[in-house]
Amino acid sequence: MPQVPQTLDALAVRTWCGLALEALGRAREEIDAINVYPVADGDTGTNLYLTVESAAAAVEAVFAGYETVTGVVGPTGSAASGAVSTEVTGAGLPTLADAVRAMAHGALIGARGNSGTILAQLLRGMAQVLAADGEADGAAGGETDGATDGESAHTDGQALRLALRQAADSAREAVAHPVEGTVLTVATAAAEAATGTEGDCGTVACAAYEGARAALMATPGQLAVLERAGVVDAGGRGLLAVLAALAETFTGESPGAGRVAGEVHTRVNGMDGVSGVDRVDGVARVDVNGVCVDSRPGEEGPAFEVTYLLEAEDADVARLRARLDRLGNSLVVVGGDGLWNVHVHADDAGAAVEAGVEAGRPYRIRITHFGLDDAHTAGAAGRPPRERAQRAVVAVVPGEGLAGLYAEAGATTVLARPGEPPASGELVEAVRRAHAREVVLLPNDADLRHTAAAAAEQARTEGVRVALIPTRSAVQGIAALAVHEPERRFDEDVVAMTSAAGATRYAEVAVAERQSWTMAGICQAGDVLGLIDGDVAVIGSDITATAETVLDRMLAAGGEMVTLVLGDDAPGSIAAHLEARVRESYLAVDTVAYRGGRQGALLLIGVE
Repeated sequence: MPQVPQTLDALAVRTWCGLALEALGRAREEIDAINVYPVADGDTGTNLYLTVESAAAAVEAVFAGYETVTGVVGPTGSAASGAVSTEVTGAGLPTLADAVRAMAHGALIGARGNSGTILAQLLRGMAQVLAADGEADGAAGGETDGATDGESAHTDGQALRLALRQAADSAREAVAHPVEGTVLTVATAAAEAATGTEGDCGTVACAAYEGARAALMATPGQLAVLERAGVVDAGGRGLLAVLAALAETFTGESPGAGRVAGEVHTRVNGMDGVSGVDRVDGVARVDVNGVCVDSRPGEEGPAFEVTYLLEAEDADVARLRARLDRLGNSLVVVGGDGLWNVHVHADDAGAAVEAGVEAGRPYRIRITHFGLDDAHTAGAAGRPPRERAQRAVVAVVPGEGLAGLYAEAGATTVLARPGEPPASGELVEAVRRAHAREVVLLPNDADLRHTAAAAAEQARTEGVRVALIPTRSAVQGIAALAVHEPERRFDEDVVAMTSAAGATRYAEVAVAERQSWTMAGICQAGDVLGLIDGDVAVIGSDITATAETVLDRMLAAGGEMVTLVLGDDAPGSIAAHLEARVRESYLAVDTVAYRGGRQGALLLIGVE
């Protein structure tokens, strides 16, 4: 048996996150297939996977942050981004409080869909207990759980019992109108089973798993839509996978090995629920007594799913809940300490976003239309599945302005906000959303090379032909997209796009965040940096002057087209100044400028 954590500590949290991600990766398609409530949109498994992926990444970042490092920024470091070239001399370990808080925060900012948002609150509830326990030498946080007042610490098993209880309670509080037969029921059953169990973490986790499994099997009897479809609740099935990973963390063996897949589905008229489910435009339809019926509770539900992160005070969030509850349904608001994840289904998506603006600062806004042409919605009876496109382009873009530009050119986009690079799961989701047999993937960032490669490999296992063009900047992606021709052979199109991207030199103008050593010398915090092909080439004090110097150096080697992408913080006159510079000094060179939005860099420059 492989070595397993012997105590509830940061390493156990890290192990749990990794195992949960693997478990959801294996079960994702199965969970997507049985997703019929609250909307039969076939993405619960994917949403849960992306939520846990974000949690696991946050925990890994905390462990990386505890590494003891020495050295100075080297030639490969970017003073603007804070990246450094270092020598690792040793490693420290985060505390339990550090790890569980990172897990909860990562899940909160990465939560997707109804079930993912609830899972984020479950993890946050656990973190509230475990972080307090870790910081107070095992203090109970106000509950003794059988311990006397003179006892100063919980055992690990006691702490885990309390954490599971707090998780279930806080998740119910986050949902505007809790419904039995859902993931909330499964979470409550897990907490109750754990509460009645004495022993170490492994014993408690196994008991929680068994309680959840029994509750999951009973969900079709609690929710009519599940009974009609002959399936268990998809969110509850995902939580069961997460709890199985928790048990495996402390025992070395999954309690569900060899039986979960065969037992968690109910049977309708002797037919296995999963094999009896068909999908029209991605929505579950099930054969019950020989009649094909929609598994959606009704055809007149809200038209949009609206989600966003929100920076707001508690009092403002309370008012937001009341307003959103009047606008729609499936309302879940999770978080705290000034940061919240908001999820609601509503007909008026604009009003749902405006409510967030009134409460605080919403960002990462996602609006999904449950429309006739969307994979989230049921078609008419007998309507064939939506035909796949032959070819599509999926691109990562650094700002809202470029996202619009790429979308106008026909690309499916993934927004990468400053300091928030997309995970591989988000890229895979975008490939699925493109709904094409062939996909050209443009990462537009050298640091996303491995992430994009992992996403491409996953998409290939799903039968999609994917070509990854290693674009290192959004301006290279623009050049590639300009020569894209879906009508020609796939290989020829990829070669042409790769050639166009490779022939485009790229640069950016940014502000240094701290003192650092660069290829151009030592810069100070606040200096303006001009980076050409990823390396600092110019250090200046004026944005426009630095940009002009960078552009001159790039055009010294020749060029036919200059592309400028302006960030929100770039001077308003910089584009006109650079265009005039090109027009006056470089014959037969054209210039085009775009607004990139909040993209991190002040200015992106491409020269073809």
